[in-house]
Amino acid sequence: MTNLDSDAFVFFGATGDLAFKQIFPALQAMIRHGHLNMPIIGVARSAKGLDGLRARARESLEKHGGVDPQAFAALSAKLQYVNGEYSSPETFRELRKALGSASRPLYYLAIPPDLFETVAQGLANADCDKGARVVVEKPFGRDLASAQALNKTLHRSFPELAIFRIDHYLGKEPVQNLLYFRFANSFLEPIWNSNYVQSVQITMAETLGVEGRGVFYEEVGTIRDVVQNHMLEVVALLTMEAPVGHDADAMRDAKQRALRAMRPLTPGDVVRGQFRGYRDENGVASDSQVETFAAIRLHIDTWRWAGVPFYIRAGKRMPVSATEVLVELKRPPQDVFDTISQGQADYFRFRLSPDVTISLGARAKMPGEAMVGETVELVVRQSSVDEMTPYERLLGDAIRGDPTLFVREDGVEAAWGVVDSILGNGTPVHEYEPNTWGPAEADQIIAGDGGWHNPEPTKAEALAVKQ
Repeated sequence: MTNLDSDAFVFFGATGDLAFKQIFPALQAMIRHGHLNMPIIGVARSAKGLDGLRARARESLEKHGGVDPQAFAALSAKLQYVNGEYSSPETFRELRKALGSASRPLYYLAIPPDLFETVAQGLANADCDKGARVVVEKPFGRDLASAQALNKTLHRSFPELAIFRIDHYLGKEPVQNLLYFRFANSFLEPIWNSNYVQSVQITMAETLGVEGRGVFYEEVGTIRDVVQNHMLEVVALLTMEAPVGHDADAMRDAKQRALRAMRPLTPGDVVRGQFRGYRDENGVASDSQVETFAAIRLHIDTWRWAGVPFYIRAGKRMPVSATEVLVELKRPPQDVFDTISQGQADYFRFRLSPDVTISLGARAKMPGEAMVGETVELVVRQSSVDEMTPYERLLGDAIRGDPTLFVREDGVEAAWGVVDSILGNGTPVHEYEPNTWGPAEADQIIAGDGGWHNPEPTKAEALAVKQ
């Protein structure tokens, strides 16, 4: 531990769903890898006490990754518990006692955003905010105005340098590999522009529906849930210029310039869909207009990317679960042998989940007398194992005070600025059948570029379809 590292970890909402699914598994993994040696204090409104919190942690690990006996014993020994209402000054006085000599705590607000101000004010009133850092979970607002208001709320108690807005997607190894591949290879730079790139497609497909989270999904929808954050972040990584330095702000400055260059969307750039059966989910209105699918055409107003369309597609109840980027290059200027049509041109393919692949699609001659070709794929990198989970990586970075993989205030607001004008029900929702690629209207978005590229199923998915 350095003199800049946090010296206590406190998570509000310790008995909640996020802690159960993500935080406890990340904490055990950090302990197992020797990356966490400090008090761990859970704060919640449950009256089950410390034994109840330890039981909750064990249940979490049994369902999410497994219990490592040695690491769990260390986690249990470090755990402390503060029970109380977030609106009560007594809760924060008890927290101040539990912190003891810790002077640089890291607070994780695994609670609804409408409680952020209450908790931040409680920390300040109990003198718990000095030297502290705070981690907040997305959503960072519901639109541009609410994001700006949320940022103002956080800044009343914490400077921007102490605020870590966590988007787990940025901690995924494949997403980091996308950024590395771009700037670690000189062969890519000469063609990574509008002179050679025809279009870019990004698809995030899920076979699952809302899985009992109807109430939550009625509040967000696909655009708020994954497009405004995950998908636009991927576009920023694909289109940003090289950072001018190695520090965190250099990287985030480069991403911010890419986000600011994204042209605000108009209704004609968007097709929304809703899978048949969504309205039958618990908590969903019988006449709901919330989208479970969105197809978007985006433009980047920079010299490098002028005229190149970026097509984003995200949805639930799709035929496969996969996230994939396809960068299609322009056809050769003249057909020397056979005719190369749209969909047969060279491309780069980045498969981000569930398996990880970086590959180059190219043309090669087919065996025989005729000079005709076929598309072959040259695999650059393929793997299926991500040893460190996103939450483990991001919590470790927050403890060290490294903000590189976290979202900055201006980045949040720039991303909301892209989608702000198309939020709500300004465009119709088209029904689509489950296990399809969304409503037929989505094809209109990409009609000029040869149609959507549908990610291939994994071997397990393909086998399930055959059976």
